[in-house]
Amino acid sequence: MSPPIAQAKQPLRKSIRRLRWFKTSFRDQVDRTSDETGVRFDINEQRLTTTFLNWLKAFEAQKPETDADRHAYVGFAAGLMLRELIAHKPLSVQQNPPGADPANPAYFWPEGYVYVAYCLTIRSAVLEQDFNENQREAPELGQIRTWWSFRENALSDPSLGIAFLDLFAGETPDWTMPNLFRGADQRAAALRFYDRKTIQHET
Repeated sequence: MSPPIAQAKQPLRKSIRRLRWFKTSFRDQVDRTSDETGVRFDINEQRLTTTFLNWLKAFEAQKPETDADRHAYVGFAAGLMLRELIAHKPLSVQQNPPGADPANPAYFWPEGYVYVAYCLTIRSAVLEQDFNENQREAPELGQIRTWWSFRENALSDPSLGIAFLDLFAGETPDWTMPNLFRGADQRAAALRFYDRKTIQHET
């Protein structure tokens, strides 16, 4: 995946809420991915604007009121962005390089690869800036089997992109209600609940 984006003049958590900054940073991600992979993309500006506006509305609707949940919300907000990118499809492939290997996620689903790279990049930058924390990248990020499942499921239900982004970032995904933000304590309790249900069902 691409390296972190350049720091903005104000905190990234605020910069990303401005349409102009979002579009500039997204185009930068597309350009850097094209340089790395040789894939050329077209950007639909109207769809990109719709992506941002829908993301901002969803972001504000579930933004936590307490500072204790700010850390957990960083990953969720990045997942919301991935959901909107998948749903509105602002990217299309113009040209693939000769000999592109479809077993490589960057060529298997080029648009999805850019979306994930962008969301992980933003997520990483905010975590580093606000919490002095380095983001992990799970082995699944490079596994084509996982990308098969990601593309099939997320294109059918873009909300699952939220859970897959957690997976790619080395976190525990919420596959049941990925659209609903839960603070750290609520999330842990919910996961324990579903684990118990699974155990009871299996026994």
